[in-house]
Amino acid sequence: MARNTIGVIGGGQLARMMIPPAVALGIDIRVLEEAEGMSAELAATGVGDYRDLDTVLAFAQTVDVVTFDHEHVPPAILRELVSRGIPVHPGPDALLYAQDKLQMRAKLSELGLPVPDWAAVESADELGAFLADHGGRAVVKTARGGYDGKGVRVVSEASGADDWFLALAEDGRGGALLVEELVDFRRELAQLVARRPSGEIAVWPVVETVQKDGVCAEVIAPAPGSAGRVALVSAEIATRVAEGLGVTGVLAVELFETTDGRVLVNELAMRPHNSGHWSIEGAVTGQFEQHLRSVLDLPLGSTAMREEWSVMVNILGGPAEGSLQDRYPAALAAHPEAKFHGYGKAPRPGRKVGHVTVTGDDLDDVVYSARAAASFFEG
Repeated sequence: MARNTIGVIGGGQLARMMIPPAVALGIDIRVLEEAEGMSAELAATGVGDYRDLDTVLAFAQTVDVVTFDHEHVPPAILRELVSRGIPVHPGPDALLYAQDKLQMRAKLSELGLPVPDWAAVESADELGAFLADHGGRAVVKTARGGYDGKGVRVVSEASGADDWFLALAEDGRGGALLVEELVDFRRELAQLVARRPSGEIAVWPVVETVQKDGVCAEVIAPAPGSAGRVALVSAEIATRVAEGLGVTGVLAVELFETTDGRVLVNELAMRPHNSGHWSIEGAVTGQFEQHLRSVLDLPLGSTAMREEWSVMVNILGGPAEGSLQDRYPAALAAHPEAKFHGYGKAPRPGRKVGHVTVTGDDLDDVVYSARAAASFFEG
């Protein structure tokens, strides 16, 4: 019997953007949001704590397949769902590597995939030893919970993460921090793939991501100058990650392209991702539709680009006064070529409240247009 009711845990903008393709495909989508009035409230059928087994189980029993808006659901809860015969995509065995950076680094190293030099450190002395071996500077990350620049810092002395070591000691569970070499990179890339439970994989063009204060500000698809080796290596890395970790659904592999020509894995996200928003208008099959197809084990769609270039610019913070909708009349009139996406969020400094996408055959024109359209929602 066909499974056609998808349950999404988490009510953020990623769940929100799954709604239009679900409607187009005639798929019933239901959302468990953390609080009333979140981005995906249009499809919310429940409100509750995703860390509570009874809450998640009650929601999961109303759907055919469970997937996610984020990666924070405890593994024990997901394993309980699986034990009761409820399909979960991505499954807990794969999702572990998106939840824990130390586990992720260890697994990728085991698979022989290219990663920065790294170590698990449990004390300032161990951090100091790593610094001494890596030119006196390194990147320290908390193993869990960091995103959009949070839980990441550059250190140049052994005491640079003392507060994090203290927090680990005080929570009673112990643990370690991840320390990595400070990579000399030329730019950041992202490679998205989708994988069905039956094994089919679809790969989008590799993209360039531009960060601002640790948050993605722009995405250019495809990454300029990536045709050939960079595109092939990026696609191979992401495919090996998806297969090696058993990922189902959309997988985003964030990459460094180093100044000496290497491509290294930085982070993983096992869900639709900010670096793939361009694909809604820019690809034959956008990441949100592809994610739905994947978790239902339906044949995957073409990932070919509709035009030569697609540029996505995030709207960060939003208007200082009023809402995004207040700015629409002027923005839409000035930029009829642009596509605007609002997330139903109140403006707040640094918050992702929407994005703009423009496609075309001249990169300079497309970049200028996307930035100009997004600027209507600033200040």
